[in-house]
Amino acid sequence: MSYIRMEHEHAVELLNRVIKRVESVIIGKKQEIQYVLTAMLGGGHVLLEDVPGTGKTMLVRAVASSLSCSMGRIQFTSDVMPADVTGTSMYHPHTSEFTFRPGPVMSNIVLADEINRASPRTQSALLEAMEERRITVDGTTHVLPRPFFLLATQNPLQFEGTYRLPEAQLDRFLMRIGLGYPEPEQEIELLTRGQSRELLDELRPVVLAEEVSAMQREVRHVHVDSVVKQYLVAVAVATRNHPAVRLGISPRGTLAWMVATQAYAYLQGRSYVIPDDVKEVAQPVLAHRIGLKGQNRTEAFRGQEQVIQDALASVPVPVQMTAQGRGRRS
Repeated sequence: MSYIRMEHEHAVELLNRVIKRVESVIIGKKQEIQYVLTAMLGGGHVLLEDVPGTGKTMLVRAVASSLSCSMGRIQFTSDVMPADVTGTSMYHPHTSEFTFRPGPVMSNIVLADEINRASPRTQSALLEAMEERRITVDGTTHVLPRPFFLLATQNPLQFEGTYRLPEAQLDRFLMRIGLGYPEPEQEIELLTRGQSRELLDELRPVVLAEEVSAMQREVRHVHVDSVVKQYLVAVAVATRNHPAVRLGISPRGTLAWMVATQAYAYLQGRSYVIPDDVKEVAQPVLAHRIGLKGQNRTEAFRGQEQVIQDALASVPVPVQMTAQGRGRRS
């Protein structure tokens, strides 16, 4: 298989065009859009958590419309079955053979809408796809297309008809992002622009699927200095020793954090990670991986973010890196 190679400067230009196009539909959420693209570049997945009507689904559709990739959508409800996600084998009597009918997960970009309205059994059907980029149906393994990027939306747990995502599945999301309500002036601009769906229909792809895959390969080569790695581990250890924490950041969480810093640095046009990158992506990458002691699950979001703030504040920020790391003061 032949691979294309992306010049970094050209890749950043394309990504900035994607950001501007998505901003034409989702107003005032540039940072959140950057987080979504960071997760995509890092080969991870995103969980968008907020109340209905804040633009979660519209954000996913806007990103998908800006990329020349296939898209599948799963509208989760309590009666959705695993086969509705992965696909199923169909028997043809005239040939006495089974053929695989792929489900929506067999796409480059998958929108798992209101994922926490599905039963735990159906949610677990996504685990193999998210972690191993493949699915198994009736004993046969099917490799997912590349790139594969899952964006799930969920409503807060206090909403009727929602289930709690298993911790194992939460850990498979590189980032958890909340959109929040727009500022009043941004909402006025939204009213002035008119229907977001009409703007969405006007979006055209600017990045090919092959280019996304090439960017993901280049992200792996973004340099992470040894002192930055020490900083990542020190903060992770601080979360494990926090008095309010039952379950701190795991080694897999630390690795995911490093990958996110590489992707964010790449998005900013750099070939190396700086401490600012580490702090910038800390909350969306780490907060949902924190397990708190004896706290109401509906109030956990704020407590998890506080733990990350405390951990970052307790560890000195590196002020000098090796010559290869091209250190700078944060």
